[in-house]
Amino acid sequence: MAGWIEKTPQAAQTYLEGRRLDEVECIISDLPGIARGKAVPASKFDRQDYFHLPDSIFYQTITGGWGEAAGADGFIERDMILRPDMSTATAAPWTGDWTLQVIHDAFDREGVPVPFSPRNVLKRVCELYRKKGWKPIVAPEMEFFLVARNLDPAQDIKPMMGRSGRPAAARQAYSMTAVDEFGPVIDDIYDFAEAQGFEIDGITQEGGAGQLEINLRHGDPVKLADEVFYFKRLIREAALRHECFATFMAKPIMDEPGSAMHIHHSLVDIERGTNLFSGPGGGETDAFYHFIGGLQTHMPAALAVMAPYVNSYRRFVKDHAAPINLEWARDNRTTGIRVPLSGADSRRVENRIAGMDCNPYLAIAASLACGYLGMTTEIRPAKQFKGDAYEGDGDIPQVLGQALDLFEAAEDLHAVLGTEFARVYSIVKRAEYDEFLQVISPWEREHLLLNV
Repeated sequence: MAGWIEKTPQAAQTYLEGRRLDEVECIISDLPGIARGKAVPASKFDRQDYFHLPDSIFYQTITGGWGEAAGADGFIERDMILRPDMSTATAAPWTGDWTLQVIHDAFDREGVPVPFSPRNVLKRVCELYRKKGWKPIVAPEMEFFLVARNLDPAQDIKPMMGRSGRPAAARQAYSMTAVDEFGPVIDDIYDFAEAQGFEIDGITQEGGAGQLEINLRHGDPVKLADEVFYFKRLIREAALRHECFATFMAKPIMDEPGSAMHIHHSLVDIERGTNLFSGPGGGETDAFYHFIGGLQTHMPAALAVMAPYVNSYRRFVKDHAAPINLEWARDNRTTGIRVPLSGADSRRVENRIAGMDCNPYLAIAASLACGYLGMTTEIRPAKQFKGDAYEGDGDIPQVLGQALDLFEAAEDLHAVLGTEFARVYSIVKRAEYDEFLQVISPWEREHLLLNV
């Protein structure tokens, strides 16, 4: 693979200018979104066109357990062929030597994409759009908390200590003073992002204690999912440099807001290069309404992908910054589906349901799949909601088990995401859920031990 560095993005080449590359991290996202792979000397990467990992990495739960998802041949851990996508090569600027990361795609030995690899799932959905003559555009917003180091899982998570020497304060949304409290961490986030060639559209203080939001520029869904995948690691590394943790849990602190990954969607007509959500006169099109109708109809079944853990459902609390239903409205942050203020060229639909604990490839794929089903079957949405949607009823699953029931029955959604992906995902998530149900919580010990 000689000369491969010349095929990498300019940011990677600039990072290495005048330096000798020491190591390449060959990585791929598993179902939770953890980077799996191998670190190899640069000289070895020069000589390899691919490397192997067992397909069992996609059967592993977040706790390190295993779902019995291997299929009829049993748990034999077949080797996959992982090939680098050199367009994803980027620096790992927190390492002690000169290192690049490269995301790989997974194939079987016949060269067929592995159907339950998250990046392949998203590529599959984007290809369905392309065959219709549509190009999806997305823009993710990432919310996360900077918290004090937590070395004992039995202890509550607490806000980090700010630059002033005081713990980060809640209910200071959009405060620049609050952002300044985390200045050294944010400086490193910006520096790492610049070294990796990522463009941050903005950083703001959110409503929680130590909660921040990073907005990314809109673009291709796979590219943006790659960036979120990289950003999670980047932000964690920046936090560790300053004696705190970055967490992407959906609800890390009781009585504080949860963390979402809002997803903005628009569609481009490939032939004309125009926004499919806007007509010639600038009005809203049938495609716009059908996309919203698809989100309203199919997101309850897709929620197990967008809210993948038991903790995810603690975020959906009335009057606490997260939606409780799938109403839609223009410029209304209480609804699950929001149409932001924009001109006709940039008309878009925002999905406010997904949690930041999601796998970005899978959450974006699932959201696009819902919209695709709405457009291809011409689903009309409910009437636009007026007022405070928290005054309405909740219409989304309240626990992971309920969400999995809906996901497992959603054959139309499986057909878009891939039936083999749906099979493996369901088995792995059920295994995780069963693991959780075996745990006795502090609440149970406090209130049941001596009172029942």
